[in-house]
Amino acid sequence: MSKKIAVIVGSLRKGSYSRQIAKNMLGLFPKGYEAEIVEIGQLPFFNQDWEADLETPKEVAEFRKQIGGFDAMLFVIPEYNRSISGVLKNALDVASRPYGQSIWNGKPAAIVSQSTGVISGFGANHHLRQILTFLNMPTLQQPEAYIAKSPDLLDDKGKLAEGTLKFLQTVVDAFVELIKRY
Repeated sequence: MSKKIAVIVGSLRKGSYSRQIAKNMLGLFPKGYEAEIVEIGQLPFFNQDWEADLETPKEVAEFRKQIGGFDAMLFVIPEYNRSISGVLKNALDVASRPYGQSIWNGKPAAIVSQSTGVISGFGANHHLRQILTFLNMPTLQQPEAYIAKSPDLLDDKGKLAEGTLKFLQTVVDAFVELIKRY
């Protein structure tokens, strides 16, 4: 039975560096692992009233069902103000509620952060790790994946430099080993 990996990009921009990196990573998974990008931009802002007085929006119900069908999560994210993007935080929130019914619970996760500068999304990577801990998602610890100066690593067709791709292959290989344990 194959394993399904959701790849969640923490940026909405069509040509974002995170999206380009994610697309490069789709083909790094071995046979028996199917990775696909899951969109998060369509989700309305989380509102706890959905749990009581308001009906849960259709987009949220569909997203929760979609995420429930995956075995593991790969997050490829930029850094926004030393943290994760609002759209990513919203996606995490809508699929974690109502309390005690989190769709994320127990799903192995890996994080690849990137930035156009030299800090490599370090702040975003570690903020996301804090959230994933609360969501009870076992997260790949090593190798850590921080991609600095991401525009310099992509060619005009969005293909990653060979050395970066080789490094990301080690991340995927370690992630697959983590997935096997769950």
